[in-house]
Amino acid sequence: MNAKKRYAFIVLSVIFLGICYFWGTKFRRRKLKYENTNSYLKRTQSFEELVKSPETLKATNYSYCSLDSCFEMSKCAGKPFKVYVYPLDENVPPSSSYMKIINAVIDSRFYTSNPLEACVLVLALDTLDRDPLSQDFVRNMQARVDNLRFWNNGLNHIVFNLYSGTWPDYTETLGFDIGQAMLAKASISNENYRAGFDISLPLFHKHHPEKGGAPGFVKSNNFPVTNKYFVAFKGKRYVHGIGSDTRNSLHHLHNGQEVVMVTTCKHGKNWREMMDERCEEDNLEYDRWDYENLLANSTFCLVPRGRRLGSFRFLETLQAGCLPVILSNGWQLPFDEILDWNAASISVDERQLLQVPEVLHGLSRPRIFAMRQQTQVLWDRYLSSVQKIVETTLEIMFERVHPQLARNSKIWNTNPGALWTDISHRFSEPNVLVPMGYSVLDITPTTCNLNFTAIISTSSPIVSSTSPIFKLIKNIADSSNVSEILVLWNSHVKPPPLKDWAFLGGISSNTPLSVIETSKSNISTRFLQSSLVSTNAVLSLDDDVTLTTDEINFGFEVWRSFEERIVGFPARNHYWDDTKRIWAYTTKWSNEYSIVLTNAAFFHKKYAKLYLENLPRSLASTIESYKGCEHLLMNFLVSHVTKRPPIKVTQRKKYKDVVTQRDALAEAANFSQKQTCMNIFFSGFGYMPLIKSQLRLDPVLFKDPVSNLRKKFRKMELVQ
Repeated sequence: MNAKKRYAFIVLSVIFLGICYFWGTKFRRRKLKYENTNSYLKRTQSFEELVKSPETLKATNYSYCSLDSCFEMSKCAGKPFKVYVYPLDENVPPSSSYMKIINAVIDSRFYTSNPLEACVLVLALDTLDRDPLSQDFVRNMQARVDNLRFWNNGLNHIVFNLYSGTWPDYTETLGFDIGQAMLAKASISNENYRAGFDISLPLFHKHHPEKGGAPGFVKSNNFPVTNKYFVAFKGKRYVHGIGSDTRNSLHHLHNGQEVVMVTTCKHGKNWREMMDERCEEDNLEYDRWDYENLLANSTFCLVPRGRRLGSFRFLETLQAGCLPVILSNGWQLPFDEILDWNAASISVDERQLLQVPEVLHGLSRPRIFAMRQQTQVLWDRYLSSVQKIVETTLEIMFERVHPQLARNSKIWNTNPGALWTDISHRFSEPNVLVPMGYSVLDITPTTCNLNFTAIISTSSPIVSSTSPIFKLIKNIADSSNVSEILVLWNSHVKPPPLKDWAFLGGISSNTPLSVIETSKSNISTRFLQSSLVSTNAVLSLDDDVTLTTDEINFGFEVWRSFEERIVGFPARNHYWDDTKRIWAYTTKWSNEYSIVLTNAAFFHKKYAKLYLENLPRSLASTIESYKGCEHLLMNFLVSHVTKRPPIKVTQRKKYKDVVTQRDALAEAANFSQKQTCMNIFFSGFGYMPLIKSQLRLDPVLFKDPVSNLRKKFRKMELVQ
């Protein structure tokens, strides 16, 4: 009997499985047929037809484009990359955030006021906020852009946008057809991002600084990274609607100890009408925690999507050095094509929210430490101000137009970053096509790394046999490390023949000495010639400087150990004048300094190129009016790039020849100019980059009571 039951059970099971298989196969076929007939890419419609169809364009506001199909490269080929900004429309004033973007473009080295010279054009119409419910929403945008003289269906235009769509679905539509324009957009999805054409921006607050920006909050390099909280989040919770799923589930992770996940429903006008059964409890717990404290004392910070894919929290966590854990499926991360976010953030699928602590515990301590350091690099170099965000955007476009000049990933993702990296080394590569019109084409390849080039700027119109310049040339020529001596002749009087220079200076006729006649109107001649020399090291001097051969040799030896810094002799300082509420410049001798004047200093020639080509236009134009400030601006530049102070060598206090009464008056006027320039440069950089130092380097055994035969630079002790 039991055997019959077993056999009957087996037969019924086989029949049941057969029926399931039959109906399952039929269902799958029907589902596949349904998907094929309703697919986004229908079999009867090609991909090219779809992306150009009116329905698709209306939904996304832009067509499928690339540089090959929607960009007129002839406007950019064979000439420098330039960007034009349309004149402001008085009837439609831009928001404060968009005005920051316009100012950054106008102040960049790529700006041109001539639209016919431009490779790319930027709208003056505010397109940042395309939410119709926003007070910054510009209406009738389609008609406005169509009336622009050079719009041409958006060809070679770039449109900046931070907010798109509105309640309840927050789509990525901009409310007008951008045609063939490029889109620089925050919260853009992978689906709508056109690789190599669009640019993904970080979402920044309206109070984000225009220039400079606050530094990162990480002040300690202690290893391992130990913080009070392991992972934290404090923010809004959406009870319903798009973006609510992830934030509504965060309370499952909260334990109030190493994992802090607190949310609030208390936002919006009608929050009480929308509240659920957990809102009161969440609001009470939310008020117990301080947001800034969590940022500063957490190893990881959650960055879940909001209504849109991007979030202000992304930049806030980067600045704090709290590793961002991104929970936003499909988000194209900011500047993803050039920045390696895997080295500074963790992306987790939103569906794996409850596994986040386990995933983070799997990261090694060395990796956490390295990622934390990288957050500060990316924040400081590309994200801390609107100007840096815009400059990064323009640099990406520049490299797309001229791919042969593109920097590699290592340069973009390490200090000092791509915005302040000299690009001239790429021109020395064989078989490289370079756009015509670039001044950096005039560079000379570095052929001697172990020597230096001395550049002497003359200021006196008459050269006599007793002029200090001849003694200076003699001391330089006696150095075994000099490769060439260049004299920049700034006078309407013809310079003496080279043989007379050799005779008056008491140097050999074989000394590599050249005299270059320059114009006084070009105040950057010193740095222009410095950028063209064949050595990395440049010794910049005025003609009235008095330095011995030992001092020159020792200064060069120190520079070879600190090639990224200015190494020199005359030191100056700056301080904050609390009475006048300004930065002040001082020449008083003290135990600290922040400036080493480049009229008697060594520096790397790459800084001369950056000085000539990368400075904002507002700073470069200042030198035309304040000609005595070029040394000060170079110190601002180098400290900004390196985040390090200059280095003073030797104890010398007086580095110039006897000062005449005329020179004293000129010095007083020059000092007054530097006081003014100090605050102009501070405003131009957006912060004070100069760094104070108490370091002075002297030779080993300097002034020690030992035999002079044991001292390499023994004559330096005789200098006062």
